[in-house]
Amino acid sequence: MRIGLIVGPWFTVPPEKYGGTERVVDALARAFVDAGHEVLLATAADSTCPVPQLPGFGPSEPEEVGLTLSELGHVIRAYRDMGDVDIIHDHTLAGPLYSHRPQDVPVVTTIHGQLSPRAATLYRDMAQDTAIIAISHDQCSRVQDLEISAVIHHGIDLSAVSPGRGAGGYLCFVGRMCPDKGLMEAVRIARAADVPLRIAAKMHAPDELAYFHDVVQPSLASNEEFLGELRDPEKYELMGDAMALLNPIQWHEPFGLVMIEALATGTPVLATPIGAAPEIVRNGVTGFVASTGKLVECVGRIPDLDREACRRSVEESFSAQRMAADHVDFYAKVIEQFRAGPLPGGDVLQENRRQALQGYPPSRKTPEEARRP
Repeated sequence: MRIGLIVGPWFTVPPEKYGGTERVVDALARAFVDAGHEVLLATAADSTCPVPQLPGFGPSEPEEVGLTLSELGHVIRAYRDMGDVDIIHDHTLAGPLYSHRPQDVPVVTTIHGQLSPRAATLYRDMAQDTAIIAISHDQCSRVQDLEISAVIHHGIDLSAVSPGRGAGGYLCFVGRMCPDKGLMEAVRIARAADVPLRIAAKMHAPDELAYFHDVVQPSLASNEEFLGELRDPEKYELMGDAMALLNPIQWHEPFGLVMIEALATGTPVLATPIGAAPEIVRNGVTGFVASTGKLVECVGRIPDLDREACRRSVEESFSAQRMAADHVDFYAKVIEQFRAGPLPGGDVLQENRRQALQGYPPSRKTPEEARRP
C-alpha cells in the first residue's frame, strides 16, 4: 500500500522533545515501512524520520504553533505534491477541510485533541468526505452525533525504550506545565506518601510559563525536583528508575502517550479515572486508577505490581506494529468503500464505531468527581 502522511509545519517528526502527534506519526511511518508499505511524508524540512519526504517545505516553526496561515500554506503544498498514493492520512486540522485536495484519493484524519463543541462542529464537516479515527473510546463517546469510523489506540516503538529497574526511590511526573495535567495533584500525592517527586515538563507557551512561575514554583519544596523538559533518552531513564509515574489528570485526555511510555520502561502508572486512563492502565496489574485521594494509599501498594507485566502490556496492546497493522486494516476498508461510493457513509465503517462503543464507558466520572477522596 502507498500511504501519504501529512503532519503540521510546527514541529519535526519525530519531535526533539514534546510533541505527541509528531511522535505518533513517526512511529506509524517507521512501522508502515517495516511492514513493507511505501510511505510519503509531508512535514517540516528538518524532520529526521527515515522515510521519503516531500521536498520544498521550510524548517519547523514552533514559535508559530496554531497559526492558521502557517498551517494552510503547508497543507495546500502537501496536497498539491502528494503524488500517486492509495490513501492520505492527514494529521492536521485544516487539511481535511481543504476543498482542492485530490478527488481520486481517499482521505483519513485522526482526532488528536479534545472533542470540544467547537472542534466537533469542524469534524462533522470533515465527516462528509473524510473517514475519522478517534484515539480512544472515551474520546469517541464525547460526541454521539459525530460519524467516527474507527477507534485506534496509539502505540510506540519499543526498540527505543529499555526497561528500567525502578530502583530510584522516587515518583515522577512527565507532562505539560498546565493545571489539566495534574502536576499540583501529583505534588500533593507524593508529599502525602512521603516519597520524593521528580518533575519533567514542557514549558514554552506564555500560559505554561505563567502557571509555573505563579503556582508551581512557589509551591515546590526540597522533596520535589524540577528537571525541565527532557529529550527521550533522559525521559525514559527518569521513568525507568521511578517507582511509578503519577498521572492524576484533571481533564478528559483523549489518550495520554506518557502512560504507555512509562509502562514500556516497566514503570507502573497511578492515574485518575478520567479520559482514556482506564483503557490504558489495568487497575491493580499495571498501576492503579483511582481518585486523587486514594492514589496516596496506592503508592504503598506499588511493590505489589509486576514491572514485567507493565512492559508486556505495551508489547501486547500498545506497540507501533499493532498500531500500524490496525491502521492498514482500516485503510483497506476505506479504500474499498471509496471505490464503491462516497466517504464515509454506509454501514461498513460505522459498524466499527458501534462495536467500539458497545458496553462503554466503564466509568463516566467527571474530573470533579475523580478529584474527590
